[in-house]
Amino acid sequence: MVQITYIEASGAIRQIEAQIGHTVMETAVKNDVSGILAECGGACACATCKVYVDDGWRGKTGDAQDMEREMLEFSDETNPAARLSCQMQVTEELDGLIVRVPASQQ
Repeated sequence: MVQITYIEASGAIRQIEAQIGHTVMETAVKNDVSGILAECGGACACATCKVYVDDGWRGKTGDAQDMEREMLEFSDETNPAARLSCQMQVTEELDGLIVRVPASQQ
């Protein structure tokens, strides 16, 4: 198991054990993290699972691929730390990952 810290828009800090092979979004949804809507269920089709990856973790989570970048652009996202949590698979290297949930998923 890997620990992921979600910082909700309210400032609430949720430290959650994530299963390797799941996504950061699946972990959030299963644990009722506030603000992760995941309307498309993880198909990279809605951008309602957006998170901001803490600066110290951006190298380990990698860059968004073309489809994800397009969804982020469609949602008018300009923050370089933005990622769709459905596109980040939990690996051992992400143990300790910190992500922030935006106030809005628009």
